[in-house]
Order: sequence, then C-alpha cells, then structure tokens
Amino acid sequence: MSPRRPSVNEELRRRSRERLLQATVELVGERGFEATTLADIADRAGSARGLVSYYFPGKRQLFQSAVHRLMHRTLEAALQREPLSDDGLEVLARAIDAVLGLAADRPLLMRTHMSGVLQAEGFVQCPEQQRLAALLRGAVERYGSHQVDVDYPLLRAQLMGAVFAMVLPGAAMPLGDLRSELFQRYGLDWELGVPPGGEPPGGTRHAASGLIRDQSRSRS
Repeated sequence: MSPRRPSVNEELRRRSRERLLQATVELVGERGFEATTLADIADRAGSARGLVSYYFPGKRQLFQSAVHRLMHRTLEAALQREPLSDDGLEVLARAIDAVLGLAADRPLLMRTHMSGVLQAEGFVQCPEQQRLAALLRGAVERYGSHQVDVDYPLLRAQLMGAVFAMVLPGAAMPLGDLRSELFQRYGLDWELGVPPGGEPPGGTRHAASGLIRDQSRSRS
C-alpha cells in the first residue's frame, strides 16, 4: 500500500482537531468546565487521548479555541445569511447580534469562556481566534472605519464587556438594553441585524451617531 499524500494527512489532522473542538463545546455546555475531562473530550470526539495533548497544551487552551471556533462560525453564518448585504451598517449590526446572541443562547459556555480569559492564562492566540478577529476586523472595515487598528480593538472590548454583563451570575443585564447601547454608539437603527423584538429600551428607534461613524467613516 502506497503512503498517503501529505495533503491527505493534513486533512485528516484538520478533521481530528475539529472533532476535538466540537466535542469540547458540547461537553462543557452539558456538564461545565470542571466536570469535563480531557479523556471525556477524546472519547466524545472518537480520538486517542494523546491527540488532545498533541494539538493543545491543556484543557483551558482547548476550551478557548473551541469557543473561538464557535464564535467565528456563528459570526460567519450571520454575515453570509440571505439576503446578503453590502451595507456596512447592516454588516456591523449582524456582527454585534451574532456575538450577543451567543451569550443569550449559551450563557454557561460564554461565562466559562470569560472566566478563563480573566485568569492567568489570559487570551489564547490560536487559529480560531485569528479567524474570529479577521471577521470582526472585516466588519469594522465594511462599516467604514479609516482607523481599523484603533476601532477593531475598541469594538472587541465593547463586545466582551457586553457578554460579561449578560452572563454575570445574579446581576445579568438584558440583551435588549446592551444591544440598544451598542447600536446607539455605532449609529445603527434598531431594525438592522436580528432585533430581539419590540421597541428598543427607552422607546427611541433611531440611534445617535456612533463613535466610529463620527470619527472615521465617510460615504460617497
């Protein structure tokens, strides 16, 4: 039997890594982080236990990569949803709604993720995080920013703060209030993206001009 081509081996490794990431999201969502072991993840993924250590230095890094994968896949699906839009305001609205929607739909998962980011390991730089960053940067560019290196980190920080506020045990803020605040900041009408329904908090449907829009966008 002839040996497999390098491209075939690379695809098999990619699929194996993807299965581990998907299994991690599933198990932590079901059981929580502490109750999920690396052996559990390998078993759910149908992989050998040693493969987990081959791809990831530890469970925390594996989990952050798994959540970043979920986030970039969710964001990508939102941006590619029909009808496709070239309007930068709609693109940014979809990006904000995708991230806030994950916090609303998967609070345990996102709370665990935020907790890990705030711990000593900090923010894990990985291929999944880089894909997420590229999508968010792209949304900021399409919105019209002329200072993407400034405006993208600001948007990221605001989204992280909103997610934290939504998943904070005992003091969680409503999705609508946080969405309204972000939409006002960026000059987005409530009807853009995927509105959660009803009037925005305060009853105003048209937001004030946002920070990035004031400082750096221009339309011809």
